[in-house]
Amino acid sequence: MFSSRRELSRPVWERWVRVASCALLVGGIALSQAPKAAAPKAAVRVAREWPDYAGGPEGHRFMPLNQITKDNVKKLEVAWSYPHAETGFNPIVAHGIVYTKARNKSIVAVDAATGKELWVHDGLTGMTERGMNYWESKDGKDRRLLFCLADYLQEIDARTGKLIRSFGKNGAVDLRDELRRDPNFMRIQSGTPGKVFEDMVILGSATGEGYFSAPGDLRAYNVITGKLMWQFHTVPHPGELGYETWPKDAWKYIGGVNDWGEVTIDPVRGIAYFPLGSPTFDFYGADRVGTDLFGSSIVALDVRTGRRLWHFQNVHHDLWDYDNVAAPMLTTITKDGKKIDVVAQAGKTGYLYVFDRVTGEPIWPIPETPVPYVTNVPGEVVTPTQPIPTAPPPFTAHTFTAKDVNPYILTAKERADIADRVSKARFQGTFTPIGFDTALHMPGNQGGANWGMTSSNPNDGTVYVISFNYPTLIKLLPAGQQRIGGGGRGAVGGPGSTAYTTNCSGCHGPNRTGLSTNPSLVGIGNRMNAAAIRTVILEGKGQMPGFHQFNGTEVDALVTFLMTADAGGRGGGRGGPILTFPPVTPVETGPATLRPAPPASGGMNEYPDGVPAPDARLSMDGYGVEILANKPPYTSLTAYDLNKGTIKWQIGLGDDYRVVKEAGVHGTGAAQTLKSSIISTSSGLVFANAADRKIHIYDADTGKELHQIPLGAVSSGSPSMYELNGKQYLLVTASPVGTRQGGDDKAADPAQKGPSGLVAITLGK
Repeated sequence: MFSSRRELSRPVWERWVRVASCALLVGGIALSQAPKAAAPKAAVRVAREWPDYAGGPEGHRFMPLNQITKDNVKKLEVAWSYPHAETGFNPIVAHGIVYTKARNKSIVAVDAATGKELWVHDGLTGMTERGMNYWESKDGKDRRLLFCLADYLQEIDARTGKLIRSFGKNGAVDLRDELRRDPNFMRIQSGTPGKVFEDMVILGSATGEGYFSAPGDLRAYNVITGKLMWQFHTVPHPGELGYETWPKDAWKYIGGVNDWGEVTIDPVRGIAYFPLGSPTFDFYGADRVGTDLFGSSIVALDVRTGRRLWHFQNVHHDLWDYDNVAAPMLTTITKDGKKIDVVAQAGKTGYLYVFDRVTGEPIWPIPETPVPYVTNVPGEVVTPTQPIPTAPPPFTAHTFTAKDVNPYILTAKERADIADRVSKARFQGTFTPIGFDTALHMPGNQGGANWGMTSSNPNDGTVYVISFNYPTLIKLLPAGQQRIGGGGRGAVGGPGSTAYTTNCSGCHGPNRTGLSTNPSLVGIGNRMNAAAIRTVILEGKGQMPGFHQFNGTEVDALVTFLMTADAGGRGGGRGGPILTFPPVTPVETGPATLRPAPPASGGMNEYPDGVPAPDARLSMDGYGVEILANKPPYTSLTAYDLNKGTIKWQIGLGDDYRVVKEAGVHGTGAAQTLKSSIISTSSGLVFANAADRKIHIYDADTGKELHQIPLGAVSSGSPSMYELNGKQYLLVTASPVGTRQGGDDKAADPAQKGPSGLVAITLGK
């Protein structure tokens, strides 16, 4: 049944074959390619391109290209660069055209052979940050770019750059529909795009992380009409599987359980794999007692119908913000003499969970293991066991002591302070319950694997995981207790100032100038209006949780403070500077629709009638991420051999300039939370962009570095790769402009020179 159905309605990546240099194949799977020796001189050439986020539906970032080899890799040079591109965004390559984000939040088409700008659609501030999707009809005449902006799914004609107004309602589909919350106080758009399969786009969401956030339902929409094709409730409704794992009527008020990261599709079987995050509120679960399916689970659905096929919950009743985020990886292994198609999920927990991708059966046992469950938090019920894999080995450490304190970068006093805090913290293993005293977690809630940080060779059982090796020191605040914070020039007095010092200064600094990866709030009134600031405070944004415990008066006071306080600082924030580019005449300006400003007050701030609510809503004392605390490697790259269930090799991903300058030590990885990705090829190479502003190229068999290419600006997100006119190209973005770059760029040599923008690299003569 499945084979005949696929024959009648093949995915677009099976149908794209063009004469000469423009034939297209997605995701690195060669469906039909004659051996070179047998090919006549005038034969049709099948080119490999990159026509969707992470390369294609499988998202494994593997390319079957052999032109760049271990022997000639040092001959790589810049073929062309387009200077106006923004980093963090995965460029798409289809029919010899590159589509990327550039020119201060515009979608731009660039010739893949020369870097020449073809068209610009500007005025798209707020669009999906990390990439977009591409779809084309069977005859190739209808080609579309799909992206989200302001909680609306929208489309652009890939040929002309103009909006497709026939899609949805005048060109847009409101993603807040069908989610059972007041749409005026809901944000749902993820920074990560979905996946295209046949004539559907499958989407996750970013719901916010506070109390009463929106639910994280999984949904599929028709690419042509915008019609909702199916919807899967990640917080089950009455009568649905998993409803009994929650309190009665939890679906009415619980949010999260969302796929804000990546989606993976097995296009042959028509199975979609979703890595789901934790329920909200992330660190306190007295209003969601139970195991909380499908929170922090991998869920496999029939991609055409949304029907659940199987699931596995990686973390029961998640109180640690151990979201599944990274793309599940598909590969084929040989075990006990049998070929098995598997899916591997890398977690923030530092474990790699491996399953038969059809049945969901673990390849190696994942037993329920006793963990500490005693807590001093009223109403909280911690689960007494968690599933911990017996194989393969974890890709991060799971302990942190004073002996593990970073020997570099920090001052002697800073090391002593960290050692003192660790000695006083409560550590009972990875799943140490959070309470009113400081708990230590290793890896912490921003450690392990995150979006973009997994890749695989789909043919030989190799899976690659980039990971952050950082601990967290964290505690909950009892009801009514305020966080201890400093005053400084930003604290000008009054209730708004007090609210800021108590709730915000731990992440944004006492002067609002930003800390670590958290942005500056200086001048925020020039970038956002009061209504928008209010929405972010209540609903959260990105890594920031929502503060639903605030009443209207408290929110208004905090907004007033942020709009009027005058504290000097660095500015810029995560999005980086606004640059000035040469003028251009856009083919069109703006999105199909913009979200109206929310009312001054409203939204869901109380539990529904009849729901047994906890006595208090607790908040945490910051996110507690200690990026500089641990010894190297700070960021590591692990290669797994899943045929054996072992680690093939593990290295620090790149350098940290501060360590090189201080001690001359290389290969530590960067002490930054910059999300990056790797591409592996059939010639046995691994290409990775790292936080030291370099492209590192490794031997896939040994992990030995073969070559590195310096860049002129920070590079974040996923690189791309394609073949055109007989040449293999690596495509990266490097720019001071982009979102969620992951730190202050201190891991790179400030004097380093190199190309920037959208950079295409190929073999020189």
